[in-house]
Amino acid sequence: MENQKQKKMERLKHLLNANPKSLLAVALFILLGLCSAFSFTEHDDFDSAREGIVLRAIGHKILLQSGDSTSRVLPVTKIAENSYQIRFERAFTFHPDSVVKIVSQALAENKSAGDYVVNVLDCQGKEVIFGYSISESGKNNLVPCSGRKQEVNCYRINLILKSNGITNVQKGYLIGGLPLLAFIGLMISKSFNTRKRVKQVNAHEDTIFTIGNLTFDAKKRQLSAGEKVTELTAKETKLFLIFAKSPNLIVERSRLQKEIWEDEGVIVGRSLDVFISKLRRKLELDPTTQLTNVHGKGYRLQTAV
Repeated sequence: MENQKQKKMERLKHLLNANPKSLLAVALFILLGLCSAFSFTEHDDFDSAREGIVLRAIGHKILLQSGDSTSRVLPVTKIAENSYQIRFERAFTFHPDSVVKIVSQALAENKSAGDYVVNVLDCQGKEVIFGYSISESGKNNLVPCSGRKQEVNCYRINLILKSNGITNVQKGYLIGGLPLLAFIGLMISKSFNTRKRVKQVNAHEDTIFTIGNLTFDAKKRQLSAGEKVTELTAKETKLFLIFAKSPNLIVERSRLQKEIWEDEGVIVGRSLDVFISKLRRKLELDPTTQLTNVHGKGYRLQTAV
């Protein structure tokens, strides 16, 4: 078991080093997927059972209001997400105002109040005998046809509760997933710091070159041989850096003109020759290192060391 855990940890570290941002996105996707996939768990079952009891209590009070204290309220049916149906054993009569008051009080007492819609249908389910909508703010309440007592008939009451967004179970999964996200965040941070250090080292290596007996420090704009040091201008440094990265290779004249002068919007043919001459004089610090002309092609930084 310990070996398997170690292998899993090593595999996770490898993935983080490969692509930490993608792995973080995958972790978030998995957590959100868990929130969606496990909506109906034990906690949700408990909430549904509690809501069923509240709805049966509503049915009981409606029957009492109609003068029926003996017939049963049948088991509440969940007909859709956040939608329930209260059914009754016998026909009864009801007053719309009483239904509104009973439902409102029951939901408020059990902290289930919010936006909801109530529809009273005949048992065939073809007609809405009475219906209304309540908003938590009270600004968009819609209660038509109140004050009209309904005749004795077989009725069913549908109650639709507006979803409050993320469920308690989903919150649990998100909170439970925080340690995973924290671990991944820590590993990503370490990975980024490592990469940053590597980049800093590489950046340092890319600014200091050893060419023959010379040391070229592009950052300081210096060529040195032992204790002898000569300074370079910004353009000389930019030009020599191209050669330093390609020692003993031909660098085309057109490339040098493009990279050094074209960005400035002006290309002067003689400018390159002038700077090549200046660099040659400064390379005299080391006789074994020379800038040679390759006729019809360009220049080569040659070193015998």
